Amino acid sequence: MRWLRAAGPMVRSPAALPLGVMLGVAVVDALTGPEYNLLPVYAAGPAVAAGRGSIRNVVTMGGVAALLCLLFAAKADRFGELRMYVALVAIAYVTLAAVYAAWVRLRTERRLVDVQEVARTLEDVLFVPLPPVLGPVWIGASYVSASRATRVGGDLYKAVPSPYGVRLVIADVQGKGLGTIRCAAVVLAAFREAGPEYEDLTEVGRRIESALKRSTDGQRFVTGILAQISPDGQLLAFNQGHPAPLLRTADGGIRFVEPDEPVPPFGLTGLAGSGDVLDSVTRLALRPGDRLLLYTDGLSEARDRDGRFYPVGERAGPLLGEGSPEEALRRVRADVAAFTGAVPDDDSALILVEFAPRAAP
Repeated sequence: MRWLRAAGPMVRSPAALPLGVMLGVAVVDALTGPEYNLLPVYAAGPAVAAGRGSIRNVVTMGGVAALLCLLFAAKADRFGELRMYVALVAIAYVTLAAVYAAWVRLRTERRLVDVQEVARTLEDVLFVPLPPVLGPVWIGASYVSASRATRVGGDLYKAVPSPYGVRLVIADVQGKGLGTIRCAAVVLAAFREAGPEYEDLTEVGRRIESALKRSTDGQRFVTGILAQISPDGQLLAFNQGHPAPLLRTADGGIRFVEPDEPVPPFGLTGLAGSGDVLDSVTRLALRPGDRLLLYTDGLSEARDRDGRFYPVGERAGPLLGEGSPEEALRRVRADVAAFTGAVPDDDSALILVEFAPRAAP
């Protein structure tokens, strides 16, 4: 096994595979004898090199292929024959095509690297890690993106201090793609600006609604929850078409915090025909040790192999009571993975907050 580890870097080299392919052709050529014409097959070397190597590597492999072609032509007494020149021309054409393919691949890879750098920068701006303690609450957060290319998608969360208590937002932008990330950025920017400033929680919602109208194409809507936890444990929750939060009380009780009235998502409140719906705020008194789980539909709509939705209250609720909020969320994530038996097919964001008045510094 030691020699395999020592050979590891060589095996991973861009030149290893094309050289191996040409070596295999050479072995077959030597075993079959002069009656077979394998000289053009050496063109496989530069063709394979285009998949991983640089342009210089492709050209080098083309030179090696031509050299092997000449050597085996001489060995088979075919040097100077027409078939040798045909094989050399084939190797030259394949090498030129491989050079072009490698150039296109390298250009695409450079663009992808640039896009990923921009995406990482945007993600770092959008999702600054939440502090474990903020005012009278302990906080845990977790985000899982279904996209392989980025760490985030259209789900978002944020918590900020304010003179009126800790304020939180969790939201889910309808749709996929970069447009959802842009929309998520608009929602977060509006919340960061309005959350600490306005006394009325519904006014924060109006500011988010206004920002969406100004800064997006109007083709997307956003489900979300605005919440406020005051130092005395008063919870205000303003739900706009979002899955209801799950409350686990200090004594082990589990229930959903349903909105008093249904409110359309952000971006669709104009369809309600009245601004009065924006005044539908649910009020609840929290006791020390109570925990509130805010989540997006990536959790509640996770399915098992039989198509059944993940039962948030039944399975996640009992897992929220022990350890820190971060530890509890890790247990929930593990349970969802066990339930679905597959990788996530939708983004999901989770925030778990515990009312702990003594947590405040």
